[in-house]
Formats: sequence, C-alpha cells, structure tokens
Amino acid sequence: MSAATKTAYWLLCAMLVTPAVSYAGEAKPASTAPAKATFAGGCFWCMEPPYDKLPGVISTTSGYMGGKTKNPTYEQVSTGRTGHAEVVEVLYDPKVIGYEKLLEVFWRNVDPTQRDGQFCDHGSQYRTAIFYHDEAQRKLAEASRAALVKTKPFKGDIVTQIAKSEEFYPAEEYHQDYYKKNPARYKFYRAGCGRDARLKELWGAPGD
Repeated sequence: MSAATKTAYWLLCAMLVTPAVSYAGEAKPASTAPAKATFAGGCFWCMEPPYDKLPGVISTTSGYMGGKTKNPTYEQVSTGRTGHAEVVEVLYDPKVIGYEKLLEVFWRNVDPTQRDGQFCDHGSQYRTAIFYHDEAQRKLAEASRAALVKTKPFKGDIVTQIAKSEEFYPAEEYHQDYYKKNPARYKFYRAGCGRDARLKELWGAPGD
C-alpha cells in the first residue's frame, strides 16, 4: 500500500469514527417511568371504571393491601380477619395526568364518612384509604383531605385513612375488569348496593 493510499485510508476511518464519538457524548432525553397510586374505596369492581376512562391512566388492577396475611385469597380477605382492604392499583403516566386529579376522582367515588364499610358492604376490608407511595403523594393526600374537611358539601366526619403503601397482592383474575366481563351483573350489584344513590346524595352527582 502506497503512502497516499494509507493516508486516504486513515482519513476515511477518522470520518467514520468521529460521528460515533460525538453521538456518544450527547445527553439522551430523560424518560419518565409510569407511577403508581393505590386507593381503597370499597368494592374494587367499582373503583376500576372511574380511573380506566381517564387519559394518562395506563392500567388498573384490583387487589389487596394493608393486611398481615401473605398472598391472601378473596375468601380470606372477605372474612375481615386478614386486615387487608380491597384496593385498586392505578398505573399512570405523570406527564399526562397528575396525582391531584387521581385524588379528586377518588373522593368523588367514595363515601368518606362511612367507617369500616362502603355503601351496602360492611367490614374493614371495605374501608376507604389512600395508600401513598412516596412523600410527595403523602403530602398531596393529606392536603386534599384537609381541603375536603373545609369544603365538603355534606355533614359527617372524614374517616378515610392515609397510610404508607404496603405489599400489593393482585386479586384473582375473575375480579379484574369485572365491569367489562360481566356488565349486567356489575350494574345490578352497583345499583342494588346503593352506590350511585349515596354518591349523588353526598356530591350532587354520581362519581362515575
């Protein structure tokens, strides 16, 4: 290989390598990971629909939280002896929807004055609770409850618990998206339990 050929060869190599080095040094846009929110609002069947329809909500999963039994079944939780509450875990995109909006939807879909129960369902497993996942969520949850105490359009004390999130146990598959899989049974249960009637009484309109 002549000297001229070698020079041309090394110049070509330099041109090919330089862009790669330049790109490697560029900062990539930071991606925002999905966030989690967990709410207990009585029967978890009824807490999925209000969140599923919100832009920015990626998924909802019914499950159990706040108890002492590992991997509880629905039958165990329904006895009220495991300490768990029926909850819905909301996976959402914080770039599209804020935690404040999720809190607003939560309050409008529960009776925060009912202790250890919701509507026709009674027992600690049906209690209302906000399970926060970090300090930012805790502060927002407490602020929203404090604001509600001052502005609530109904009588009665707010008894909804605000607690640190614990291990989440997804409920059995037949509970997931129950309102979609069994729409007639879901509507019959919801109406029979008096949920919408009570929500209208509290808030002036059904929450969902």
